[in-house]
Amino acid sequence: QVQLVESGGGLVQPGGSLRLSCAASGSIFSINSMGWYRQAPGKPRESVATITSGGSSNYADSVKGRFTISRDNAKNTVYLQMNSLKPEDTAVYYCRADIRSQSIGTFYAYWGQGTQVTVSS
Repeated sequence: QVQLVESGGGLVQPGGSLRLSCAASGSIFSINSMGWYRQAPGKPRESVATITSGGSSNYADSVKGRFTISRDNAKNTVYLQMNSLKPEDTAVYYCRADIRSQSIGTFYAYWGQGTQVTVSS
């Protein structure tokens, strides 16, 4: 059993900052890619930022230069530092991790429960 628990969402004014955290726990042998996704009302879920186990990252064009993804492999945790937030960043943010529970076998994608981020004055 694997769980991803997110924290750090909330209400912030335009131009403000938030830091999201997502900790993976349970039967974990190794974690490959980790990432953050978001879904605004009436829109499909979209990728925000991803990071490999080696630390290589990718960002959606809409957040480049404002958001930073990082991870602590020892803690099985991924972070998303969000600066210069805009109203259009308002969404439920989900973390995802590709996890293998044994030394051999397939990596499976696990998702967190989501955390609400609202950017409004």
